[in-house]
Amino acid sequence: MASSTEENYLKVLFNLTQEKTEVPISELATHLGVSMPTVNSMIKNMQKNDWVIYEKYKPVTLTEIGKKTAALIVRKHRLTEMFLVNKMGFGWEEVHEIAEQIEHIHAKKFFERMDEMLGFPTVDPHGSPIPDKQGRIQELHYKNLSLAQAGNQVILSALADSSSDFLEFLNSRELKLGMELKILSREPYDSSMTVSYGDRKSETLSEKVCEKLLVRLVE
Repeated sequence: MASSTEENYLKVLFNLTQEKTEVPISELATHLGVSMPTVNSMIKNMQKNDWVIYEKYKPVTLTEIGKKTAALIVRKHRLTEMFLVNKMGFGWEEVHEIAEQIEHIHAKKFFERMDEMLGFPTVDPHGSPIPDKQGRIQELHYKNLSLAQAGNQVILSALADSSSDFLEFLNSRELKLGMELKILSREPYDSSMTVSYGDRKSETLSEKVCEKLLVRLVE
């Protein structure tokens, strides 16, 4: 059974390896906010449990066992976030820190009941896929809003950034998952977009914001 600290390392490695297979020790240290010697020491301990593959001066790789263990931690985190939003009325910007604590509970039945009460969701409140009980994760084929063209109609389906600051920004613009957006125009100079959605007939979104909104085209 992994300790809370080991689980945090595994979760960060899981997130960092969604787009690449190897993670430099320096990058892991930066994301965790700890020193390189601390990371080195922890990774050596984790290697004894066959969670990672590591050689001195080389990047870290998750083993298949490590990937599954990490995915099941992510599953607990995302299920908890969904429960907090859907059953307890928390805002999507409020749930991350609470889920960070609850994910370390080692009680399988607790999370199975949570899953059942939610109706077995496949994504969390931010549109990120929830790994299944075997640690398998569904691939979602969305694209960044920044790649859409004027005249396109899209559904806001997920977020590439679930930080509280960004979520509060979306709240201020009344943007929620599931909303249909129409791309009215795209500014050639700075790639900002003017869109309409809900009761908002014309809203300008910067390129930075558009890159963080994941959408699917309306068929």
